[in-house]
This record gives sequence, C-alpha cells and structure tokens, in this order.
Amino acid sequence: MTQVESTTNEAVKSKSAGRSQGHLEQSPIEQLLAKLSRIELPAKDHFEHYLRHKWRLNHKPRTLQSSFTSVRFFLDFYAKSGKRDLQAMERTDLEAFIESEQDRGLRISTVRTRLACLIAFLHFLMEQDLIPLSLLNRRIKLKLPEVLPRAMHPADVKKLLSVIDDLRDRALILLLLRTGMRIGEALGLRLNDLDLQDRKVHLFQGEKNSMGRVVYLSDDVLLALKLWLRRRDPNQEFVFHGRGNKPICYSTGRSRFVEYIQKAGLEEKGYTVHCLRHTFASELLNAGMRLECLQQLLGHQDIEVTRRYARLTDRTREEEYFRAMAIIEKGGVDGEY
Repeated sequence: MTQVESTTNEAVKSKSAGRSQGHLEQSPIEQLLAKLSRIELPAKDHFEHYLRHKWRLNHKPRTLQSSFTSVRFFLDFYAKSGKRDLQAMERTDLEAFIESEQDRGLRISTVRTRLACLIAFLHFLMEQDLIPLSLLNRRIKLKLPEVLPRAMHPADVKKLLSVIDDLRDRALILLLLRTGMRIGEALGLRLNDLDLQDRKVHLFQGEKNSMGRVVYLSDDVLLALKLWLRRRDPNQEFVFHGRGNKPICYSTGRSRFVEYIQKAGLEEKGYTVHCLRHTFASELLNAGMRLECLQQLLGHQDIEVTRRYARLTDRTREEEYFRAMAIIEKGGVDGEY
C-alpha cells in the first residue's frame, strides 16, 4: 500500500469515526426528529415545529419524549380514521382517540397524560390558526382515582435499615428516607451540591417539575454520608458514582433497594423505593410539621398534592374517632336517630 493510499484510508476512518461519534452525541431533539423523519403522519411539518418549539422553551427530554409519543399516536389514529386535513378535526376525533387508548388497557393516569400532551399540541396549532378555537370550548375530563401515598410502617423501616451493610447503599437509602428526595434527584447529586457543614443539600433543579429547593440532613444520614465520602473514589464527580464518572443508574439503585427489602423479609408488603419519600412525608406530619413547610421540602407546586399525606396520617382525626367511639360504646349517646 502506498503512502497516499494509507493516508486516504486513515482520513476515511477518521471521518467515519467522527460521524459515529456525532451520532452517539445527538441531542434529545435531534433523536426525536430523526424518528419523526421515518414515520408517515399527517401534519408532520407542524408536529416538527411543535417539538422544536418545546425544545427552545427548555423542556426536559422526558417531557419531550412524552409529547412525541402522545401526539404521534393521535396523528396516526387521525390518519387511520380517514382524515389528514387538520381543519377537518372535530371534538369527536379527540374523544374517539381517548376511548381507543382506554380500550388498549392503558392506566387512566397514562391516558390522562396523553390527553394533556395532546391538548398542549392543539393549543399550539390554535395559536397558528391551523385549527378552530371552538375545538376545545369544553374540557375533556378524566377522573383519576384518589390513591393514598403508601408509607412504610415504623417497624418495617427499622427492619430495612438493620440489614443494610454496604456504606454506599446505606447512605443512599437513608438520604431518600430523611430528605424525601426522589431517587433520580439523589442519584444525580454532585459533590458540590452537598453542604455538610450547614447540613443541607441544594437541589438546583427538581427532577419532576424543575423546581429547585433545599433539603436538610438529619444526624443519621449525615453520619452515613460522611462514612461513604471517606470510602468513595475522590476523583468522581457524582456522590453515588458508577463507572466512567457517571452516577449509578436508576435500575441499579432500585434493585439494591429490592434486595434489602427481601433480605429484611418485607417482600410481601409491596414497598417500592418511592415509599421512602412517602414515609418521610408521613413521619414529619405525625411529628407536627406544618403542611406548608412539608410542601417546600417535597418540592410540590400545588399544596393539594401535599395534602394527600394529611389524609393518610392525620392523628388528630384518629384520636377524635376513638374518643367519640369510646363514648358511644359506653352508651353515652342519648336520643333518637
């Protein structure tokens, strides 16, 4: 092989490697637009403009993905119903799509998310005068069941903590239990997010709603963190690091929790790692914390979300019930009903 051929081959390899690397480093919006380019849908160009609009507004990748999935399914459904012109869209098209999603066996919470993403897309089209404003004159409502948060029993918490012998895992699980952080927030923590001297953790951007907040460190989690920080690799950026200067992934964190639940003999209780957040909230309310303070610690934008824990843990209501029932059982209530 001549020197010129060798140089040419190296250049081709380098260019190919650069393309491969560029492909691996595609931004979330580029990945979605690449998927969209391979799909045949009505109003495809408007869909692309909408996705770019959301990207410019700095929506999170997970939000973008949810919007992409919901709108894609609707436009595909719309096309299969024999329509392609957006101006021909009617309210019955929206209702039929929602019914078809329910018929597929999706959970009502998932269907509600699909509907919210679709309505946001339709509002965007309305602003462009592409569909009539009258389409959403009346709201399409889906009632969600009011499911109470699931907290761990105090005795089960003690059993769980008693079987955790790994320093990293103990620090992580105690951090979730004592701060109410979501597991994604905890796994994304960097060293400079911790302020051990003032016993604080700065969450500059919440995982679910991008709402930043400060949470505080109790004695036991502070000790657990200090012990772990002495053992961890000091060259790593993340507090709970995995390989290659990256945090451990969600599936790893969740699987470790499940292993300890099984080791503690609690596998039949149905506890998930998110129950640690519920337990944090319930215990603080039982200890007398005001709802407004708990709302800030949990990072809830709507206090009604926080109020669910009050329905779960209201000791005043419990005490009032048993006090009244004691009177009734003793025959202390007179009069006709």
